[in-house]
Amino acid sequence: MTSSLSISFSYSLLPSRLLPQDARKSKKSDAAIIFITTASRTVFRCASTATSSSTSRNSAEKKRHWKAGEYPGVSEASITRIANGSGSSKRTPIKNLKKKLDGHNNAKAWANTVTEALSDRIQKKQWLDALEVFEMLKKQPFYRPKEGTYMKLLVLLGKSGQPQHAQKLFDTMLEEGLEPTPELYTALLAAYCRSNLIDKAFSILDKMKILPLCQPDVYTYSILIKACIDASRFDLVESLYEQMAERLITPNTVTQNIVLSGYGKAGKLEQMEKVLSGMLQSTTSKPDVWTMNNIISLFGNKGQIEMMERWYEKFRDFGIEPETRTFNILIGAYGKKRMYDKMSSVMEYMRKLSFPWTTSTYNNVIEAFSEVGDAKHMEYTFDQMRAEGMKADTKTFCCLVKGYANAGLFHKVISTVQLAGKLEISENTSFYNAVIFSCAKAEDLMEMERVFNRMKDKKCQPDSATYSMMADAYKKEGMSDKVYDLEQEKQMMAVKDNVDIEMGALVDV
Repeated sequence: MTSSLSISFSYSLLPSRLLPQDARKSKKSDAAIIFITTASRTVFRCASTATSSSTSRNSAEKKRHWKAGEYPGVSEASITRIANGSGSSKRTPIKNLKKKLDGHNNAKAWANTVTEALSDRIQKKQWLDALEVFEMLKKQPFYRPKEGTYMKLLVLLGKSGQPQHAQKLFDTMLEEGLEPTPELYTALLAAYCRSNLIDKAFSILDKMKILPLCQPDVYTYSILIKACIDASRFDLVESLYEQMAERLITPNTVTQNIVLSGYGKAGKLEQMEKVLSGMLQSTTSKPDVWTMNNIISLFGNKGQIEMMERWYEKFRDFGIEPETRTFNILIGAYGKKRMYDKMSSVMEYMRKLSFPWTTSTYNNVIEAFSEVGDAKHMEYTFDQMRAEGMKADTKTFCCLVKGYANAGLFHKVISTVQLAGKLEISENTSFYNAVIFSCAKAEDLMEMERVFNRMKDKKCQPDSATYSMMADAYKKEGMSDKVYDLEQEKQMMAVKDNVDIEMGALVDV
């Protein structure tokens, strides 16, 4: 299984076509007519072979067709040189020009190739390959540091859970002479927030506040507030709101939606209703479709279908129109409760309103069948998804792998992983966790360990779910020594992360 897991013109002398054939062949002719062909005209030059010089001059003057100087590009001397075959052009030979042009085109093509390769790696979220291509790009003579390139890489590293690499990249950017901007600092702060490194994120915020040209804005604070919400640090949320008020930064709808969602997930319904009431009365942060999505997603994930439907109707009464994501949330909620009739009704309603079925729509349906091991309907949905030209993503294959494992079809797990490799699906932590889940389900501990080692070789950080699944598999077989080793490794990884954070802080100082 692991083996399958695996981007000008030139002058010419031509014989006269105006002379008879025998006249051209005769060697006793008293006159030789030389044709000099240029790009757009033919110049005639008559040379007499008579012995008298005066007769020669008179003959030449009688046969002159143009006035002197009328054609400056063709002079008497140049005609004579060409006639004698001794003329030489000062133009660069065409073959040398071709070499120069080829060299220029090759250099340009190479620049485009490296740049396109970098963009391809970023788009496919292959952060390690992207960094390697970027290092190759920096060694090229045409390389110039650009803010946009660094921004894309910082965002990629943040989403890939690589804050240390993001910090190193940011430091490299400063060494190359690029001036930092609030957007670049915010991207770095977001990288730490995504990895739940709250203290480090706050240190970035403090650094921004002392730089006149890098002051934090509402987006900076919104990202930090979300990190605090996700970490259940609601006390820090209040302090951030106070900072925003001191700096006259008004929370927008995005900020309030983040807090609203956080309170809802934490079960703080009273605070959630308080924030929602404030939004309804506000002129700067009125509820929008994202607000509706947050609320119905909250109750949908908790399985509270009636509350979800009630709030959906309330938001419709507020004049908020649903979007594709709204319907996907409803489909996912109905699917988890195995309410397939309502799930199908929502999908038909989407078609009626001309809302497209997206990858998320199909993923929610596939996930619903995956959870119960309904391989038949899961496969049918996946085939329909591909038939409509919809691109599958990592979540699609995670659901397929888990679905086949729940159905006991482990041979199909292997073929699904192979298909993911052919389609170049991003292999993130969730993907490896799905494969490890299937190995544990099949009680194939040896294969589970191989997948785990490959996961680490690919620089894909195991999470708590990874260690939990493997520990449960070992406990089931009574392999307490393996469980102990896992616990030790988990602690070592935590210590290593803390050391990396401290070293990063020392470098910043």
